[in-house]
Amino acid sequence: MTVNSPILITGGTGTLGRLVTPRLRDAGRTVRVLTRQAHESVESVESVESVTGDLTTGEGVDDAVAGVGTIVHCAGTAKGDDDKTRTLVRAASAAGVEHLVFISVVGAERIPVVSRADRAMFGYFGAKRRAEEVVADSGLPWTTLRAAQFHDLVLTVARQLAKLPVMPVPAGVRYQPVDARDVADRLVELALGTPSGLVPDIAGPRVYGFDELIRGYLRAANRRRLLVPVPLAGKAARAIRDGANLALAGAVGCRTWEAFLAERVGV
Repeated sequence: MTVNSPILITGGTGTLGRLVTPRLRDAGRTVRVLTRQAHESVESVESVESVTGDLTTGEGVDDAVAGVGTIVHCAGTAKGDDDKTRTLVRAASAAGVEHLVFISVVGAERIPVVSRADRAMFGYFGAKRRAEEVVADSGLPWTTLRAAQFHDLVLTVARQLAKLPVMPVPAGVRYQPVDARDVADRLVELALGTPSGLVPDIAGPRVYGFDELIRGYLRAANRRRLLVPVPLAGKAARAIRDGANLALAGAVGCRTWEAFLAERVGV
């Protein structure tokens, strides 16, 4: 492989992938975006190629990785993430891929997901941890970046909760949300570099109680709702209340929740 080899992005039509693609293109790299369906929207410009493949079934994945030097694995779900990553790893190993870059979540190794309550509320952490292990055990040169929850996700949750006259808010839960653009910048830096294993976490510049995030949204949207604290059961919830999902000593993004709201909601 050479520096001119294409970089494959999985999840290229998602929140993060859509940001990574133009950044890699602007860095002078040829980008190949893996989509499950041919009609999914991918920016149709020079140096960006769309390929169809399914990480669940494996269909089309071998062709997608052929000739690729680096893979940026942004695709992920709370169910079957390890199996999908395993499918990608098998194809990447056979194709001789030189660098697999994986995006995980802050706290993946610290938040136990063992009970039904854990899986229902925080199954994503367990799925990402299992996928991390697949990457680390793949035999491929790899880099894993753990990121905090994106501002976009918090906004989606806030909008859904605001549909209710009374908003249930998890009690004692704190988050350190990060702007997806900051994560994309860091992920591109890693993809253009050498394999580095597990790198420092990236999170936002401030820690908020979940109720603070919701109140910030309500102010920005000029809405009024009653917030009711709701205790969460399970070991995962206890770990999060203890700050297992925070990256206080890690690398941080620069864009705050308030700045994000000013752009997206309009303060």
